[in-house]
Amino acid sequence: MVFNSLGSNYNFATSTKMLFARGRKFDAVDLKKILEEKYQGQATLLYKGRQAITMALKFLNLPQGSIVAINGFTCYAVYQPIVEAGLKAEYLDVADGKLNFSADELKKKLDAGVNIKAVIIQNTLGYVCDIENIAAICRQNNIILIEDLAHSAGAMYLNGQEAGTVGDFVILSFSQDKIIDAVSGGALVVRNKKYQNLQLPKIAQPAKKQQVKDRFYPNFTFKIRMDYLIGLGKFTHKIYKKLGLLSKPMGELNKIVFLDLPGWYCRFANDGIKNLADNLNRRRKISTIYLQNLNPQILIGGINLQIQNSTNLRFPIVVNNRASLISYLKNHNIHVADIWYDAPVAPKNYLALTDYNHQCPKAEKLSEQILNLPTHINVSEKEANKISLAINAWLKLQ
Repeated sequence: MVFNSLGSNYNFATSTKMLFARGRKFDAVDLKKILEEKYQGQATLLYKGRQAITMALKFLNLPQGSIVAINGFTCYAVYQPIVEAGLKAEYLDVADGKLNFSADELKKKLDAGVNIKAVIIQNTLGYVCDIENIAAICRQNNIILIEDLAHSAGAMYLNGQEAGTVGDFVILSFSQDKIIDAVSGGALVVRNKKYQNLQLPKIAQPAKKQQVKDRFYPNFTFKIRMDYLIGLGKFTHKIYKKLGLLSKPMGELNKIVFLDLPGWYCRFANDGIKNLADNLNRRRKISTIYLQNLNPQILIGGINLQIQNSTNLRFPIVVNNRASLISYLKNHNIHVADIWYDAPVAPKNYLALTDYNHQCPKAEKLSEQILNLPTHINVSEKEANKISLAINAWLKLQ
């Protein structure tokens, strides 16, 4: 039984440990110190990564309505913080065969007179962007560069620099199914000295009820996965969702409030950083299996050579009739219906909340065809081979 997400980073041991973990004062101190040393900046710990994006943008003190460029294939969690900061998003379409926008796309917008004040790069699904040329354009045009490492903590750019060592600001997320998974959490690292030592906005504590949900999330999702083995998983999942017991990665869509990160989350974020190298090595092995075994016609050529540099949060393929493949795999106990991303600003049901208006045709096509295969701790090399064989068998039926 294979799942793409649904507590993908947890097993019985970690879910039990998270349920009973006690927060210690020095956990937050340690996490902040680790991030500051790793990314050479001033760190603030927060409850969500999107809070860090808004905080960074507020530090810039830009005029209302100023433009922030983002990848045209992204998540609402990147768009919402820009709006919350009183700014406007400019969508940059993805390059051919890639998951990220190119330096040429950024330059084209600037040449057309778009007055971009900040750029957010995200290294989608852990596959790195053309940071060297993008950073050069930002420097030449006095544009603030923000590296969002929600998918890519530990990745290496093709020029040899580690992700998070280039931009003016670094954003991290420790949310469910991320590379560093503490159920919830995020951080802002201010690398540009001009914006260090500014007064922080008021930071509150996350609600106790939400923290309880977060504690139980690994345990509940582990139980759901185990119940699928005896035919009860769908029922268990439905009950937990109906009762509102499962913590949601997107959370509520209310106005963004800056919230602190309690110690027990920091403890598991520290563990995630400590075990990062092993985590990434395992994901590379799984991704390499997909690359070597899947029919080449469904591979995204632009990322094939990036496996060794990237975090491989998921392994993306592109297919026509995606719904048919999802159904076929489900019949083989492979559940991969949770698509990143199913719209240029995903999830699709959030798209109407944005001002997106068909600016990114390549991203739109990609969002209709992409299917992401699991690389997490609960997928073995044997299962990756099984998934590859199942997909190739489905292709022969088309």
